[in-house]
Amino acid sequence: MNYATQMEAARKGIITKEMEAVAYKEQVSPDVLRELIGQGRVVIPANKNHTSLDPCGIGQGLKTKINVNLGVSKDCCDIEAELEKVRWAIKLQADAIMDLSCYGKTGEFRRRLVEISPAAIGTVPIYDAVGFYERELKNISAREFLGVVEKHARDGVDFMTIHAGVNREAVARLKKNPRLTNIVSRGGSLLFAWMAMNDQENPFYEFYDDLLDLCRHYDVTISLGDACRPGSLRDAVDALQIQELINMGELTRRAWERDVQVMIEGPGHMALNEIVTNMLLEKKLCHGAPFYVLGPLVTDIAPGYDHITSAIGGALAAAHGADFLCYVTPAEHLRLPTLDDMKEGIIASRIAAHAADIAKGVPGARKWDDEMSDARRRLDWTRMFELALDPEKARLYRSESMPENHDSCTMCGKMCAVRTMNKIMAGENPL
Repeated sequence: MNYATQMEAARKGIITKEMEAVAYKEQVSPDVLRELIGQGRVVIPANKNHTSLDPCGIGQGLKTKINVNLGVSKDCCDIEAELEKVRWAIKLQADAIMDLSCYGKTGEFRRRLVEISPAAIGTVPIYDAVGFYERELKNISAREFLGVVEKHARDGVDFMTIHAGVNREAVARLKKNPRLTNIVSRGGSLLFAWMAMNDQENPFYEFYDDLLDLCRHYDVTISLGDACRPGSLRDAVDALQIQELINMGELTRRAWERDVQVMIEGPGHMALNEIVTNMLLEKKLCHGAPFYVLGPLVTDIAPGYDHITSAIGGALAAAHGADFLCYVTPAEHLRLPTLDDMKEGIIASRIAAHAADIAKGVPGARKWDDEMSDARRRLDWTRMFELALDPEKARLYRSESMPENHDSCTMCGKMCAVRTMNKIMAGENPL
């Protein structure tokens, strides 16, 4: 193999087996895909050590992808329960799974996750640092943070959230421009605290070139984390968010110079009318790199329903440039999600992603809807269930309330508009 990363291969004119697989699934030309990867507008997160991977592409012209967060915490440290979530996430067609484990020795769960998952695996190494070194955050050295990154890379992680954009300049910006909710990113707050306690620069910013060496060696895609994302509508599109975005654009160019693939992470909480502008800003300031958004959540008042507030924002964001949606569950802001919460979050995100793909004209997206409409016209319930985003739930609802006439439902019965039109068009009496 005479290339280190997918980006280097693309720039050398090589179409890798991962590119071939993605091109086939996306119904795009392998040469077009290769060109987009070489430009940094598409990434294929594919660590050389993730042997069970079924590669997916994220970026311009491709289907909107969704990510599922899971992992163990001190209060909920059940590895088997989280692995069951992994199996369900794969069954429900999540494109990526992020292990956000933040308690104890997380390596066992991470390695088992990589072993069984055909989906791309992401992590946030700083979450693991305290448990990995069994030391207080303040006493971890700058270089030791890179040691955790290397461990995750060796374990086969395909992409990592690295909060390299929250440097001393950004910290100063926050102090001059107070926020309602400060920093709500877990990784961002840890780095902010470490920088304050040690009076040092962000280690991922200071030693960014060394980080790039590690990522290049294993072909890990950097997901530049938005440490300064808004955690409330009030804080959206403020000086701190824009400052970090400018920093991430500069870091993106530096990564591309080393043939390292990059994604950009984005907001967060944001009013509906600000989303389109933010998508344009990110793509402009970060040179067209794929954009990975959490939500955006379009209101702050719906705990228990944030999978809905997120899907509303996610659909609009993806329709105007976001490429990758991080799912949000009904448990957001409240607790570690249960298996049922995870299912709700995945379905909501997949609806948002598909709605955006229709708007973007992604190949094949509209065809699915046309097939469903045709099955409805024919009152072909079996085919409707086959095409449903969640066939299990659709079948359950139908079985719980069966109509007198099999070619209708209990909402309208014989007065079903579709049934009426079918019979009239066939010259029959509908009633």
